[in-house]
Amino acid sequence: MVTVDADALSNVLGAVDLRIGIGRRTSVAAGALLPIPADTITLVYIAEGAVQGHPPLGDGCRLDVDPDSQRLRVDTKARHDLLVAGDAFLTLGRSPFVLEAQADTSLMIADIELADAASPLPALLPPFLTVTGFDAVEPAAAALALNMGVLGDTVMPARQGDPIICRMMATTVLLSVIRAWAANGCAPTGWPSLSNDPFLDRVVDAIREEPGRDWTVERLAGIGAMSRSTFAERFRSTVGRSPADYVTEVRVDAAKRMLEAGRSVSDISRELGYASDEGFSRAFRRRTGQTPSSWRLANRTPISA
Repeated sequence: MVTVDADALSNVLGAVDLRIGIGRRTSVAAGALLPIPADTITLVYIAEGAVQGHPPLGDGCRLDVDPDSQRLRVDTKARHDLLVAGDAFLTLGRSPFVLEAQADTSLMIADIELADAASPLPALLPPFLTVTGFDAVEPAAAALALNMGVLGDTVMPARQGDPIICRMMATTVLLSVIRAWAANGCAPTGWPSLSNDPFLDRVVDAIREEPGRDWTVERLAGIGAMSRSTFAERFRSTVGRSPADYVTEVRVDAAKRMLEAGRSVSDISRELGYASDEGFSRAFRRRTGQTPSSWRLANRTPISA
């Protein structure tokens, strides 16, 4: 069984920050299909009934908990195509996916959007992450999932702070699913390395820790103990974009958090290493399609009456 370093797991969980985490309860009649959209991170908890995935979820890591002894058994060769009440799974939305109810089924479905678009989390997780017996492995989080969202089409009046509370609830359940998967032996060897390359991981960590530093390719290559050309090629092939693009992504996501916290454009520009407010605004607009001030206005959390 693969053992994940406790500090490494804590670092992964501590870096998860949701911008959106909306839970809803959905009832699906036996034999009916429920499409799960692509390009969206979706967390599902089976409250009642059973579902099967199309395409099949396939082989994966199954956590089986003996209800009497509460001892956990990990079976990495078991199929988990059929998920029943108490199971949870996470899909990163890399391909279209459909759930088919095998009986009248009730699901809690949470639509997830990470606050940091450059977050390494999606790269660290498999396309489908399944935790069978989640209610036994993480009973407190399962109880929270069971009570998230409104069942059916019931209309409830919005209350003050609802978006924030929903996001916190979704964050707790999401972190518990990832922890159950990783801490109980389902993560692959070497997890949570972003690239299975400790030198590139060191570079990524440095960028995220100091996004405002003057990150030249030469400086980053030095941190990765590589030549400039080798580093640039390896970084692009592994991370999927150039070092400069990645630095900009990390800076823009840091800027979003600062804007939400009420920081001024000038303060953010200086902290993130831009020579001028205009240069920062241009970089931000290229990534988001909006100026920093317009983005802050459009993403202001509404206050319910």
